[in-house]
Amino acid sequence: MRKALISGAGTGLGRALALQYAQNDYNVILTGRTEKKLLLVQKEIKEKGGEAEVIICDVTEPSSVQEAFKQLDHLDVLLNNAGIGIFGDLSSYTSDDIDVMMNTNVKGTILMTQSAAPLLKRSNGRVLNIISTAGLRGKRNETVYCASKFAVRGFTESLQKEWEKESLKATAVYMGGMNTPFWDESDHVSNPVSLKGPEGVAQKIFNEDDGRSEIFVDR
Repeated sequence: MRKALISGAGTGLGRALALQYAQNDYNVILTGRTEKKLLLVQKEIKEKGGEAEVIICDVTEPSSVQEAFKQLDHLDVLLNNAGIGIFGDLSSYTSDDIDVMMNTNVKGTILMTQSAAPLLKRSNGRVLNIISTAGLRGKRNETVYCASKFAVRGFTESLQKEWEKESLKATAVYMGGMNTPFWDESDHVSNPVSLKGPEGVAQKIFNEDDGRSEIFVDR
């Protein structure tokens, strides 16, 4: 059975991706820092007849990432979905704000991809990096978030060059805001309910997950 690992799988788009892949004959590896949320998603998948495993993993910690991948002997798809956004004008960012976004969004993506690459080479697999439209253009009150997402875009495009003659692929995924818990502690979006739901986004990502270089949900 094919295996897909999803980071940040406990809520929002990660949860929706997990359900989507599980419903299409993937054994889904649910990773994140909060076991309770991951177990709820696992339960939901199993109730629908799918298969899922839970591995606690902090993508910003090399030892945590390494330990997570020691538990895997096969992987077909890595979906780097874990991400954090803190919004405001430039003067409002603390050093901790900058660190948490860069460590999660950029370092976490790199660490997960490094650890997954040997498994993906053996399976002719692929990496999907969830970037968002913040990796396509600058946005007001999103200086650091956009910087982190532009970095992931550069990382992904460089992987595509590095892996040109390899059996594995890297895909950049771009979408706009969604109605998810991502906005729970932010007033950056005044009415998240007006945004699209993550389920449709997850379905489009799955449908276009064929090794192409880019998937555009929104531009």
